[in-house]
Amino acid sequence: MAGQQFQYDDSGNTFFYFLTSFVGLIVIPATYYLWPRDQNAEQLRLKSLRRVHGRCLWYRLRLMKSQQSIVPTLKKAALLFGWAVFLFLAYKVSKLDREYQEYNPYEVLHLEAGASIAEIKKQYRVLSLKHHPDKGGDEAMFMKLAKAYSALTNEESRNNWEIYGNPDGPRVTSFGIALPAWIVDQKNSMLVLLVYGLAFMVILPVVVGTWWYRSIRYSGDQILINTTQLFMHFMYKTPTMNMKRLVMVLTAAFEFDPRSNKEAIIRPTDNIEVPQLIRELGNINVKKKEPPFCYPYSLKARVLLLTHLARMDVSENIEEDQRFVVKKCPALLQEIINVGCQLTMMATSRGGLRAPRLTSIENCMKLSQMVVQGLQEAKSPLLQLPYFEEEHLRYCMSKKYKVRTLQDLVSLKDSDRRNMLRFLGEEKYEEVLAVLWSFPYINMETKLQVLDDEDSNNITAGSIVTVTVTLTRKRMSEMFEKEEDAPLPAEETNAEEQRDTKTNKTKVWQNKNKGAKKAAKSKKKKLTKKKPVTQQQAKGDKAKQANGNVAGNDVAAASKAEEDDLSDKGSESDEAEGNKDSPSERDEESDKQSDTEVDEIAGDDEEEWEALQQSIQRRERALLETKSKVTHPVYSLYFPEEKQEWWWLYIADRKEQTLVSMPSHVCTLKDTEEVELKFPAPSKTGNYQYSVILRSDSFMGLDQNKPLKLEVHEAKAMMDNHPQWDIPETEEEEDDQEDSDGIEESEEDEEDND
Repeated sequence: MAGQQFQYDDSGNTFFYFLTSFVGLIVIPATYYLWPRDQNAEQLRLKSLRRVHGRCLWYRLRLMKSQQSIVPTLKKAALLFGWAVFLFLAYKVSKLDREYQEYNPYEVLHLEAGASIAEIKKQYRVLSLKHHPDKGGDEAMFMKLAKAYSALTNEESRNNWEIYGNPDGPRVTSFGIALPAWIVDQKNSMLVLLVYGLAFMVILPVVVGTWWYRSIRYSGDQILINTTQLFMHFMYKTPTMNMKRLVMVLTAAFEFDPRSNKEAIIRPTDNIEVPQLIRELGNINVKKKEPPFCYPYSLKARVLLLTHLARMDVSENIEEDQRFVVKKCPALLQEIINVGCQLTMMATSRGGLRAPRLTSIENCMKLSQMVVQGLQEAKSPLLQLPYFEEEHLRYCMSKKYKVRTLQDLVSLKDSDRRNMLRFLGEEKYEEVLAVLWSFPYINMETKLQVLDDEDSNNITAGSIVTVTVTLTRKRMSEMFEKEEDAPLPAEETNAEEQRDTKTNKTKVWQNKNKGAKKAAKSKKKKLTKKKPVTQQQAKGDKAKQANGNVAGNDVAAASKAEEDDLSDKGSESDEAEGNKDSPSERDEESDKQSDTEVDEIAGDDEEEWEALQQSIQRRERALLETKSKVTHPVYSLYFPEEKQEWWWLYIADRKEQTLVSMPSHVCTLKDTEEVELKFPAPSKTGNYQYSVILRSDSFMGLDQNKPLKLEVHEAKAMMDNHPQWDIPETEEEEDDQEDSDGIEESEEDEEDND
């Protein structure tokens, strides 16, 4: 009876198959994910950004990192070594002999398949004489010949070979384990157990436990949970948070504490350098004993952030620590904004809680701009440009130019701009213009509606209002045309000449008209003396109608002609009214009007339905589509990392200093983006004045504020009887009749069964 047999690989052949597969499963995915991307493409990208971003700190650090880094070389060497091992194992496997070969008695006897019995016997006789052991032949070969002859001549052996592949019948099934036999050898048992125990009982639990312990300490945005709890505590404690307090809360984050984050470092030289910086900065609330503001890590982070905002030079020892603090700030400020939004929603839903004021949320956004640009709150946005210093601002803010913002600088004429920036050389001036033209300008369009409602334009109390904001990003150079002193084209000059001649003619015509008016007035006076009041009024009206077309003595003739025309028109209108008195024509006109009204209503419904379907499809595409957060690199002279242009969009009530809709962090605005802001309409009817606000998280002076007027009406009363719910009595009777017929048929069927 057939059985099963398990055996280890004594020859080591199957182990090579296993090892080749294992190495291939590691090398192929690792090459796809870890092979360094084309550095030539990165170098070309940096080269294209050099003209604008060449003086930025992040650009210079990126160039130094790409030149000094040996990590890509090490990755390539490791992956090439893995591929060499894989190819060697594949070559080794290709040279191994196959252990299992299908048994074929015709091949043993050196015959073709389908040979006759006579040929088989003849060939067997020849080969057996040759390989017989008594005549010095090979005994093993002789046994193979006898077995093959039996398989082809004996009926039972032939059946066994055709069914089981073996003339002797079913054999023991052998399973090979792709491990060499020395692994299970008794001499090596202790070593194998030690390796297994170390791998699966020590290394694997340590790796999984370390990963799990680190992951549970961070939120989805890679912010420490303890930091989020700290922000929530202080946002609830201080609803109105000024900029100085916000800086203290921000730098108290546990990301800057070496006990919570190993990237943060406390150096022995901090006891000397940090106090020096504190004396240079002035009052930064050093004596405040409230924890954690008084802790050394918080004080150091605060000093480094304030020196960055003041653009102060620091020593090389703590410059790396300053870059670490500055890089962490935008993500931490976004977390503070998220915490403020959560507290606002909790306060509006539950009541009794203190919601953060609008100024606290907006101060977080302003501080993000300040950190990226390395500027203090009261500084001019012009200092974001290269080569601009404090002493140069007096040229811009003079009485002649009055340039205080980037938009003012862009809107100047080229000649005035060059004259104002005369302190810059030609090359520096061209670089300043290149940077200025690269700044973004956002065109913002808003659409107010109530979705999923019969009347989407009617806002009722308590309804969910949707404000669809379309943002279009353009460069400053595209939005503001350069005003040059070049002459106008010929077509424009001709058009202007024609306009001038037209204006001159109208002035002359107006003078004539004045003369006509005087003549008409004198004529009226004469007529009033001769005729009654009614005729005077009629002729006065006719003279007014004729005024401006004729002058002097032609007025009377024109009035007579108009009298004839009016009489003709009056007779025609009388005839038309007489004809319209027939009831058939009235019915036809009323039917036409009703048909046109129905068509207009149906057309409006179709348009609303199409708009609703398009909005639903747009939402589905937005949910399924994952857009890249790589938009446009930010020009920042002092930020140590490449930053992308991101924006905050929200609706606020300036009068009440509250958020109306939660801020949407727009991270995918490359060219055009559509954002939906939803909020519940006020419960009381009336007119409300809100603001749609767009703020950059990187640039100062590019924020936009658009008014939003909201007129809230009373909500419609719930309908007790809707036409859709009314079922005619005939339909109810038909349904009852069908039910009764069904019951009678079932009773008849039961009687037949009985």
